[in-house]
Amino acid sequence: MTRTAQPDPSAPSTGARPRRGVTVTTFAVLRRHRGALAGTTVRVVGLCGLVGLLLTAAIFALSWPLFTHMRNQLNWYRYVEDPYLHDSSDLGLVALCTLPLFLLLLGIGSAALQGACSRAVAAGTRTPPEPPEGDPPRAEVSVSARRPWPMIAVYTLRGLIVWSLPVLVIYVSESLTGYHIDTEDQILERGSLPYNLIQDSPWVAIFIAVLLRLALALAPAAAASDGLGPVAALRRSWKLMWTRTGWIRVLALALPLAALTAGVLRLVTQLALPLRPLVRSLLEAATGNFFAGYYAGILAPVIVGILVAAALTLPLTFTAFAALHDHLRPRGAGERDAGVSAAG
Repeated sequence: MTRTAQPDPSAPSTGARPRRGVTVTTFAVLRRHRGALAGTTVRVVGLCGLVGLLLTAAIFALSWPLFTHMRNQLNWYRYVEDPYLHDSSDLGLVALCTLPLFLLLLGIGSAALQGACSRAVAAGTRTPPEPPEGDPPRAEVSVSARRPWPMIAVYTLRGLIVWSLPVLVIYVSESLTGYHIDTEDQILERGSLPYNLIQDSPWVAIFIAVLLRLALALAPAAAASDGLGPVAALRRSWKLMWTRTGWIRVLALALPLAALTAGVLRLVTQLALPLRPLVRSLLEAATGNFFAGYYAGILAPVIVGILVAAALTLPLTFTAFAALHDHLRPRGAGERDAGVSAAG
């Protein structure tokens, strides 16, 4: 009769660390790496805020002829004693044309911060293999921000996949059913079934985009923690999302974090509303243009709200999604997928 060998309880464990819940892992990582993550957050948010302010100032300078035209129109209508309602469509067109620059800035900042949070989770939840006897000990995983270009590729590819359909559908819907179209030039009759379907189609496209965005929410964490390429990271996120419990966990994590971010943004923006008349009066006194001060005053509380909300909520959000990815990923998947991505 053979006896089964019992493990020695005094021997050190060579297996992986036991998995903890996503919430526990998130706050443990934030507490353990609070110094490094806080420093990275301050640098990334501060630098992005500075570049964003310089970019906004440059756009205001390029749009100055529009502000001057508005001021001249206001003076003329006051002279003829008629009410003046200024047309802001040209400014809206300028904002739409410069939106990709701000999206690029947002992507670079998010990629840098996401990478730091994902590496912090990987350093805190994965046990590296023991080095051979006689070799020097392995250095700890750095959680400081590295070059974000691989992460930017993930953000860019994900953005193209998610938002191409809504942009195309909105453009087609506006072209066929917009109120700027004269009645005699309309292809579809107002109130008809095809007209109503095309008019409401952007909502369907946005719903599909939200589903795609949730399905690909774990891609940046996969790229940062396991070194996957953009396509491999998106494929990993898609597979993890459409498992038996993956979509429930992603949705259960995304909804409260989105509500928290929206609440913080709303609160900080409301608290920063006193900046609106201050910025408006200062810029109007410096330039003599009411409309430049008016629009700068509108933007000031929003900019403050975005920067403060980003500094307070993005580290928590990125760490939580990285912890969820680490919890859902199969053991050994990082090395296997990274090898396949490198070979490709």
